Amino acid sequence: MPLIRRLPKRGFTNIFKKPWTIVNVRDLARFPAETVVDAELLARAGIIKKATDRIKLLGQGTVSVPLIVKVQAASTQAKEIIAAQGGKVEVI
Repeated sequence: MPLIRRLPKRGFTNIFKKPWTIVNVRDLARFPAETVVDAELLARAGIIKKATDRIKLLGQGTVSVPLIVKVQAASTQAKEIIAAQGGKVEVI
C-alpha cells in the first residue's frame, strides 16, 4: 500500500471561512471624544487595511474618552471599557 494511503488524514480547512480583523480598545485611544469610530475611519487611520474587513473589538487596553464604536462583533470586556467612559458599542 502506498505511503500516502497509510498515513492518517487529519484536519479540515473550511474554504468559506471569513477572517476577522482584530482591533483592541487601546487602538481607539488616539481618537478625540464623541467620535463615531467605524470601519472607514479605522481604515483611514491605518489601524485596519480595508474598510470592507469584518472587525472584532477586543478589550485589551484602556480608553479615556467616550466613543461611539460601530463594529461587527465585540467582546463583553470591550463593551464594559467603552461604556465605563460614557461611550457605546453598536454591533452592526
